[in-house]
Amino acid sequence: MSEILRRHVAAFNNRDLRALLAGFTDDAVWITGTTVARGRAELADLFESAMTQLLPTLTVDEILIDGDRVAAQLTERLTHAGDEHTFPIAGFYHLRNGRIASAKIYREGSAELA
Repeated sequence: MSEILRRHVAAFNNRDLRALLAGFTDDAVWITGTTVARGRAELADLFESAMTQLLPTLTVDEILIDGDRVAAQLTERLTHAGDEHTFPIAGFYHLRNGRIASAKIYREGSAELA
C-alpha cells in the first residue's frame, strides 16, 4: 500500500488530527459529495467535525498506484444519529512531495448523510 495512504488512514482511524493534517500539502483540496475543503484550516474543520461526530473508521480494501496518483477502494464505518453505517467508498488521490495534494471521495449511494 502507498505509505502515504497508510499513514493517512492510520491517523484518521486514530483520530490524530495533527498527524492527519501533516499528510497534506498546505494547499490541499479535499472533495466529498458537495463538500470542498481547501487548505489546512478548512481540512482541520472538516476532519475534526467528522472525527468527533461520526466516529468513522476506514479499511483499505484495494489500492492502485500510478506514479503520483493513487486510487483506493475502502470501507467506511461510522455512526450517524445513533445508527451504525457501513459504506463502500472510492478515493482518488494526487500526491505531491510525499503528501496528499488533492483527493476526491465517492461514497456508495450518497456522500451526504441525511
